[in-house]
Amino acid sequence: MVYEKAIEDAKEHFGKILEKQLKRIELMKANQEWTDYSSLKPLIVGICGGDGIGPYISEHAKTVLENMLKDEIAAGKVEIRVIEGLTIENRVKAMKAIPDDVLEEVKKCHVILKGPTTTPKKGDPWPNIESANVAMRKELDLFANVRPVKVPELGIDWMFYRENTEGSYALGSDGIDVTEDLGIDFCVTTSQGSDRIIRLAFDYAHKNGINKVSVVTKANVVKTTDGKFLNIAAEVAKDYPEVEWDDWFIDIMTAKLIDPYRRSGFRVIVLPNLYGDIITDEAAQIQGGVGTAGSANIGKKYAMFEAIHGSAPRMVDEGRAQYADPCSMIKAVAMLMNHVGYIEEAKKLEMALDVCVQFERKLKMTGRSDGATGAQFADYILETVNDPNLESKWMSYQ
Repeated sequence: MVYEKAIEDAKEHFGKILEKQLKRIELMKANQEWTDYSSLKPLIVGICGGDGIGPYISEHAKTVLENMLKDEIAAGKVEIRVIEGLTIENRVKAMKAIPDDVLEEVKKCHVILKGPTTTPKKGDPWPNIESANVAMRKELDLFANVRPVKVPELGIDWMFYRENTEGSYALGSDGIDVTEDLGIDFCVTTSQGSDRIIRLAFDYAHKNGINKVSVVTKANVVKTTDGKFLNIAAEVAKDYPEVEWDDWFIDIMTAKLIDPYRRSGFRVIVLPNLYGDIITDEAAQIQGGVGTAGSANIGKKYAMFEAIHGSAPRMVDEGRAQYADPCSMIKAVAMLMNHVGYIEEAKKLEMALDVCVQFERKLKMTGRSDGATGAQFADYILETVNDPNLESKWMSYQ
C-alpha cells in the first residue's frame, strides 16, 4: 500500500496522544480539594509580565493591586512576587512554552496575574512553540476560563464559562502531517472535563440567583465531542432543577449576541474551548473592545488572571507601548481579589472601572499619543477608587 508507512506513523502518534489523555482522566478522577485562600498566610500573588505590551500593562495592574491591598501587604497577609522570564525570547531559548525555572516559580504562588504573551504563528520569525497560555492552563489544571461582560445601558450582563484544557486547543501542537497533502488536528472532550466546567457554570447561576444557563456547541455536526459536552450538560442540569437552561449552536449564538432584541436574555453561557475563545472576544468588543476585558482561569489548586488580548508587538515596535490600555489587566486584578476573598475591594475596583471606562470617561485611551498613557489611566482609576463618593457616583449612572 502506497501510504502504509504514513498510516502506521500516524497510528503511533495518535496512540501516544491517547495514552496521555487517559492518564489525564485518571488525575481528574482523583478529585483534588479546592484551595482555601482564607487559611493562607501569606497569600502569594505572582506577577508575570509576559512580552510585547505585557510588562507595561502588568506594571500598571501591579500598582493598582498594591494600592488596594496595601494594608494586607504591610501586615504580611499578602505577598506579591514578580516572576521574570515568561518572554518569547526566553521561551524560544528553552524551546518550551514555559521555561522550567519560570514554571517552578509560578508553582510556588497561589494565584497568578499574567500579562499577554506572544504565540508564534506561521510566518513569524519564532519557532512553533506551544502557547504559554495553553501550557499554563494545562500545567496548573486551570480548567475554567471565566469572563464577565457587562454593558448596563444595553441590558447586557453575561458571564462566560469557557472550558480551558480540552477541545480543539488542548492538542493544538500535537497535530500531524500524515503526508504532504494531509494534515490532521485533534479535538478532545472528556466526561470529567465537561462535567466540571458545566457544573461550575450551573453552580454560579444557582448561588447568584440567576435562572438561566445557555450551553453552546455545534453538536448537530461535531457529533462525538460536542455531542458528549451537550449530553453531559443535560445530566448536570438535573442537579439544578431551579435553573432553566437551553442550548445553542455556536454560529447562531454569535449572531444573537449582537441582536438587540435577544441578547439581554442571556446570562450564564458555558461552552467548549475554541468556541469560548471566539465568542468572548465578540462579547468584549460589544463592551468596548478586548482591551476592556479581563479573564479568570480557575483550577482547584491554582488560579490565573489575565487580559484576554494579545501582546501587540506592533505597538512596541512603533514606540507606542506606553499608550497600551491597562484596563484589561486591571479588570483581572478585580477578578483576582474577588476570587481570593477581598470582595469589597473587588467591588470598588469594578465600580471605578465602570465609571472611568463606560460612564465618566475623563481620559481616553487611543493607543497613541493623542490619548492617555497607561500610567495616567491607572492613576485615574485609583483616584476614582479612593473617591469617598464612588458608590453614589456609580449608582447615578445606573
